[in-house]
Amino acid sequence: MASRGRTKIVMHYRTMHQRVVDELGRRIVGGTWQPGQSLPVEDVLATEIGVSRGALREAVKALTAKGMLHVRPRTGTRVLPPEHWNHLDRDVLRWQQSGDSAALLRDTGELRRIVEPEAARLAAGRAGPDEVRALYDALTEMEAAAVRPGRRGYVEADITFHRTLLDASGNRLLGSLGRAVDVALEHSFAVSTQTPGAVEASLPAHRAIVEAVEGNDPAAASAAILAIIDAAEREIAQSSSRPPQQ
Repeated sequence: MASRGRTKIVMHYRTMHQRVVDELGRRIVGGTWQPGQSLPVEDVLATEIGVSRGALREAVKALTAKGMLHVRPRTGTRVLPPEHWNHLDRDVLRWQQSGDSAALLRDTGELRRIVEPEAARLAAGRAGPDEVRALYDALTEMEAAAVRPGRRGYVEADITFHRTLLDASGNRLLGSLGRAVDVALEHSFAVSTQTPGAVEASLPAHRAIVEAVEGNDPAAASAAILAIIDAAEREIAQSSSRPPQQ
């Protein structure tokens, strides 16, 4: 599970392009170059990273598409402020996870409060037998993972449950949102489930959501997911207040 402070992430790159994008992205998020500041000249930066100028240019294009860099003739490549970044991009989320972890946890909690209660309400009014079955399947996997040694696979099962709930809302944009932020959810769930008893307490609450959706009870479904979000925020606060494990 994730540590309570900054999360150490070990990356295995399939391509040189991925490695260079990751190196530059982490530096930007980590504040190596401040907003408005130009990157070092191409030859210098390529030599420092140990890649060709072509590989560096392709990485700059990728980060420009993520809203992190702006390239202008003669003035060079400048770092854009965070409000321009695509914060739903999986790479950006991952870089923030290893950087400003507390801010990502806060933003994730606020997003969940805005989105999930309404998604649960919609699911209770729209979900058919297939969607209800998918929710029960996700819940069953959570229950199975909860009793495995080290609760192996629990966080992944929990993410699947919440993505399935967004899909069950019948709103395709909400479904896509769930797939976009799973990196943030994984980080949040990994921290919140560190609190002793958190997993055991969450299972009945998740079952209450499924039963409310199956019973076409929007108010109960919305209240049940809000209770889970409230509990997760308390668990994250408790986890953050304890000294890191050695």
